[in-house]
Amino acid sequence: MTQAASSVTEAAIDAADLRRLRWRSRRGLLENDIIITRFLDRHATKLGHDDWTALQGLLELDDNTLLDLLLGTVEPSGTQFDPVTLRVLQLLRDDRG
Repeated sequence: MTQAASSVTEAAIDAADLRRLRWRSRRGLLENDIIITRFLDRHATKLGHDDWTALQGLLELDDNTLLDLLLGTVEPSGTQFDPVTLRVLQLLRDDRG
């Protein structure tokens, strides 16, 4: 994909997509809510399409697994996640405090 095509794809994340993602990211554990909300507040406008896809994949995890990953009490195993997901996970971890 060319740089121009990549920019067009990344621009496809609009305000409605962000609202849907914020709603979807509401979790059963308050700690997850706080970390994810803080992350979205700081990074939502800077994320590319691949980042959004990675974040959505992380949101598919159950609450306790996600919290363990966010807090760093569990590290992803081997090939559990692709490099983009690992980068998004690190950004989430950086925003937890």
